[in-house]
Amino acid sequence: MRIRDGLIAYSQSAIQGDIRRVEGDIAFRELLGKSGVVSLGEDKTNSVGRKWRAAMCKLGFLYPEIKQTMGFTQNDLGPLDMITPSGWDLIRAETVPAMQECFLRAMVTPMTEMEDGKTFSPLCWTMAILVEIKQRGLEPVLNFVEIAYIVQTTTPVNGVKETVDRILSLRKERERAERKRVFDRELYARGAVEQKRAEGTFRDYADMNIRYLKASGMVQAKGKGISLIPEKYALAVELSKELSFDMSPLDLYRTLCKGSELPTDNSEVANEVLRELLEQLKAYDISYSVAGKPLDTPAQINQVRYEIEELIFEQKEVAYANAQASQWEEIAEYMDLIASKKDKKRVSEDEEIRIPRTEAPAYLEWSLWRAFLAIDSLANKPYEVRNFKIDQDFLPVSTAPGRMPDLVAEFNDCVIVIEVTLSESSRQEAMEGEPVRRHVADLVAEYNKPVYGLFIANRIDTNTAETFRTGIWYSQDDVMQRLQIVPFTLKQFSFFFRKMFTTNNHSPENVVSLLSSCGAKRDALNAPEWKLEIEKQVRNAAFVSGTKL
Repeated sequence: MRIRDGLIAYSQSAIQGDIRRVEGDIAFRELLGKSGVVSLGEDKTNSVGRKWRAAMCKLGFLYPEIKQTMGFTQNDLGPLDMITPSGWDLIRAETVPAMQECFLRAMVTPMTEMEDGKTFSPLCWTMAILVEIKQRGLEPVLNFVEIAYIVQTTTPVNGVKETVDRILSLRKERERAERKRVFDRELYARGAVEQKRAEGTFRDYADMNIRYLKASGMVQAKGKGISLIPEKYALAVELSKELSFDMSPLDLYRTLCKGSELPTDNSEVANEVLRELLEQLKAYDISYSVAGKPLDTPAQINQVRYEIEELIFEQKEVAYANAQASQWEEIAEYMDLIASKKDKKRVSEDEEIRIPRTEAPAYLEWSLWRAFLAIDSLANKPYEVRNFKIDQDFLPVSTAPGRMPDLVAEFNDCVIVIEVTLSESSRQEAMEGEPVRRHVADLVAEYNKPVYGLFIANRIDTNTAETFRTGIWYSQDDVMQRLQIVPFTLKQFSFFFRKMFTTNNHSPENVVSLLSSCGAKRDALNAPEWKLEIEKQVRNAAFVSGTKL
């Protein structure tokens, strides 16, 4: 989904169609960094720009380069590296389902060549395998090893039933193994000899392929593997009906850049998928009626389908929110990982948490969202707390827009506005001071209850602390307000969060108590002294038992 953010930045820049060679790599890399799409670290070869350009071209969001050996010319397709119709559809997509449909249309295009000279779509091939597994009475799931060793190394030429037989045989063999990690290493070593490729290739490609599959909205995470989303089963069946294609290269590329048709573009199929989805509603105890809704065209039918899918997802998100209190240790590990500025951390012998290097800002907002879901007693819905988008696995696909707060946690007697940043330099105050105060002031005007601001960063610049210590904001009619905003380092908040749960005192009442105690002495202290006082209050926090807010 971050590809969309990069594409939007590209569409608004002056480098369109000019991102080849060293100068283009540098310009595109700098654009991605300036736009907040990636965090720019050490990159002497400017590979970030090349990787993003390659991904956009591969998915048909930019016109790819046409080689002389392909049998047609660049003019037959479109201007090199310019945004395609499919790319503009992605730019205009505002909701996660709309973005996922753009990726789905790209990935169902049969661009991969098989041994018989025909082409296929790896996504449709994966759907066919999952459908076959379900039709055998099993949960439509593929674990990481099955994807790495079998799914991504086979094609429709191998046959769906035969491939599933191999997968289920491997599954039983692995279940019997006492040491799973040793079994996996030996399996990859055997595959490396059989297929004449490096052992790490299996894992690396599986990681990448799983991320692409999830971007389509058809599957969700299941451990380190994937499972078919139940309400997508009918569509998966339709996508599995035709797996082998014999199209000219020009037709393939034109289809990719325009966006492939989906089965649900047909009224009959769209109606069948809708009927299946209405049956799924029973499992979620959701009441919904199509009476009075226009269902004459595929677009109208699919609009109803999107509404139902949104209702189901909201129900799933509520269940996800209710589970967060039991996952507080994982939440704290994510906060600690972000604070360490690393991208992975082993939390047990069999479990490792990871944060894609370019997505740390989004994961920071996400970890704080989960933290407040775990603290519980919210008066607003979990999807009303966050202003960033999430995917089917409840993982962030973007950060909150700059025009609104990152998170707004409403309780019965107060509101806590949570703002986060990974900025640490002297620019922190310039970037965050005004927006954070404006967001808090806007909510003070909106709510008839106390509003607190909670600002979190890896490092709090002293000038930022001074801005929040004084906390002055003037309304448009020059009325002065004194805002209550307290800055914490991420380590401080993580320490306090852990302490609340290890002492079984996780309540918003204790968060408000900490904010109040930190703000009590701000008038008597300067900014450096106030930062020390906040550290003292965090370390010595005394918890209040009793009714939650």
